[in-house]
Amino acid sequence: MEKKMKNIIVSILICLMALLFNQMNVHAQGLPYMNKKLNTEERVKDLLQRMSVEEKVGQMLKVTLQDLKEDEYGRITEESLEQLFSGMGIGCVDPPITDGRTNKPIDVKGIAKYSEAADQYLRKKTRWGIPAIQVDLGGIHGQLAYDATIFPQSLNQGSTWNPQLIHKMADLMAYEASLTGCDQFFAPLFDIAREPRYGRVEECFGEDPFLVAEIGKAFVNGLQGDPEITKNHIPKNKLIATAKHFVGYSVPTAGINIAPVEVGPRDFRSIHLYPFEKAIKESNVYSIMPAYNEVNGIPVHGNKELLRDILRDEYGFEGYVFADYGGVWMLQNKHKVTANKAETAILALKSGVDQEGHDYAYSQLIEIAKKDKAIEALIEEAAGNILRVKFKAGLFDNPYKAPKDISSLINTEKSRNLSREIAEESTVLLKNDNLLPLDLKSLRSIAVIGPNADQVQYGDYSITKDNSTGVTVLEGIKRITQNKLTIHYAKGCNITGLDKSGFAEAIKAAQKSDVVVLVIGGSSMSLAGTGWGESNEVKDFPTTGEGYDRTELDPPGVQSDLIREIYKTGKPVALVMIHGNPYSITWEKENLPAILEAWYPGSEGGNAIARILFGEVNPSGKLTVSIPQSVGHIPVFYNYKPSAKGHYKKPGTPENPGRDYVFSSPEPLFPFGFGLSYTQFEYSELKINKRTLTENDSIQLSVNVKNIGKRAGKEVVQVYINDRISSVTTPIKELKSFCKLNIAPGTTTTVQFSIPCKELGLWNNDMKYVVEPGEFDVMVGSSAEDIHLSDYIRIQF
Repeated sequence: MEKKMKNIIVSILICLMALLFNQMNVHAQGLPYMNKKLNTEERVKDLLQRMSVEEKVGQMLKVTLQDLKEDEYGRITEESLEQLFSGMGIGCVDPPITDGRTNKPIDVKGIAKYSEAADQYLRKKTRWGIPAIQVDLGGIHGQLAYDATIFPQSLNQGSTWNPQLIHKMADLMAYEASLTGCDQFFAPLFDIAREPRYGRVEECFGEDPFLVAEIGKAFVNGLQGDPEITKNHIPKNKLIATAKHFVGYSVPTAGINIAPVEVGPRDFRSIHLYPFEKAIKESNVYSIMPAYNEVNGIPVHGNKELLRDILRDEYGFEGYVFADYGGVWMLQNKHKVTANKAETAILALKSGVDQEGHDYAYSQLIEIAKKDKAIEALIEEAAGNILRVKFKAGLFDNPYKAPKDISSLINTEKSRNLSREIAEESTVLLKNDNLLPLDLKSLRSIAVIGPNADQVQYGDYSITKDNSTGVTVLEGIKRITQNKLTIHYAKGCNITGLDKSGFAEAIKAAQKSDVVVLVIGGSSMSLAGTGWGESNEVKDFPTTGEGYDRTELDPPGVQSDLIREIYKTGKPVALVMIHGNPYSITWEKENLPAILEAWYPGSEGGNAIARILFGEVNPSGKLTVSIPQSVGHIPVFYNYKPSAKGHYKKPGTPENPGRDYVFSSPEPLFPFGFGLSYTQFEYSELKINKRTLTENDSIQLSVNVKNIGKRAGKEVVQVYINDRISSVTTPIKELKSFCKLNIAPGTTTTVQFSIPCKELGLWNNDMKYVVEPGEFDVMVGSSAEDIHLSDYIRIQF
């Protein structure tokens, strides 16, 4: 009886609180900050002056909707909403990852249900009705929902060399995710992939800062909208983009995730900060995520120079800084630069972190602010940064209502076709001794072998690796061949296992086939991020992804042995690699007739690869990372300094030792920008409109490219620049423009380039960015090592 009476009293109190908040909320609707006719700054100022310190700090915190509960009818319960929010506003919310009733990966309909319930509560049952930003934990190649479209991984996106295609992808991802109530993606990455051992190479666009900036800007503009519009607001069906990881994260010591980064200030500026500056100044990116690592002894989450002096004062960033998950906690517990939660919160806040992305330390700021006016002012600044983004993103003016037919609007034929197109344009043909494309009419049988032949692999930040969500290479080959030949399938071995018992079946399959498609590679953990958990069954131990770094770059497990055993059968082998970081396949390059680099090609990867194998699609991907001969050759990035590749120029071999190196050359196995085609292209008539320029001019040049083969094909024309004489050392060549052309056989296309001379600058001895007078080589080619035409320009003041 006593328990029953307590429940009645609690219910009455909840009703009274709800009534009170409803009355206050009705009042709030008529206040200036709710008037969408006012400009953003007026609305922010009005709202901030009404909020308590507790409410402002609440905007700097995040909770997860995973904690909400469903009743027997699948509805979100009022009790769980009250327990999660307690009538207080919150800055951001995570969507659930698993379905509350089945504990399986959640689908778009489930996310929409949780989103709508939370949005309605925060608007109607908190004092000021401030909506939360719903962030997606991934977003680099699709929303983390079981039935959302899974696009190819970031490394694939870079390998397309097609910013227009990536813009189209991001636009579609934004549309799909916005239907579920999502407001922000933690994407794209502007990290520079110069460390092949690092497990998150797969999440990077490539090793070159210019390429990363161009692909990254296209991604941001696709997500957020046209930069001219996003200066003021984000259009409907668009999302807040997050540029990460700011900055230097991708070159950790020894390639180990979160390890210290030691980069000189000049390289830090010209290489690692460069694409972030472009994202802020040219694409108005709304959010920045700091990196976990330290840079030259200072953790980024506690680095005022990076997060305030450079990011805001120098670059003019007006969005909000969202801490990487656990990044503030690491200041105290990993980096050891603070002693307790209060110190940690103060350091992060003073350094410029607006949203903690958790609540380890920032709730401590409430009591600190009541005694420290300077801290109170910083809290108001941080809360204001977050509210400004909320207003510009339209959150206050557009309550979320879940579409009734949401499942039919997402992962449509249109989006799957786009995923396949990106997979096709990103697949790189590394070698082809006339084996590909395969001729269906002349084949009677084909062996499809390997641990990734009949297993989808999507890369990190995917919610699943369930084969039912995508097309495997085996399935793609079956679809394209339509029972016109016999297919012999054998797995051969696991990805990381050492068991060779499956070799016999694989060898037998090869022996009774005309040709072999051997699909090897790796596996990336789904949802394995630092500071958060996993949500899938592990079928094979991860070889790439966040926190999965390697000391070698060979195919893992016994896959190399499998390759050699299949080679011994004498059957022609087309090697297909599905994985997340470069493999040093020296033996395979020397011995196998055909090699395809597919990275992680998304849910339509099997169809894309099959279409390339059988010639329905001409491969056009180009490498955006240089492939090293071995781990001992790291680093191998193309834009090295003049002294970097040795002095003696007498590389050796095991049979004939030399210098630079004794038993090898320092050259990459495959260079940056490399990729073959089923046709050939001829370059001619490089023309530079004006040879003598000033720093305020642009280099105007053109070149003719002719398809001299018998197939239509796409070629990536690459323009590199070299500063002949400079006050500080500069790379032997740097990418400054590129263009992907689709050219019919026998046709010549003239492509025009315009390169601002401002792009030819350097950070001088005084660490000032300047364009120096002098002569610059202009080189045009199909890779960093395959320069077809060259000329020069002169800059004078």
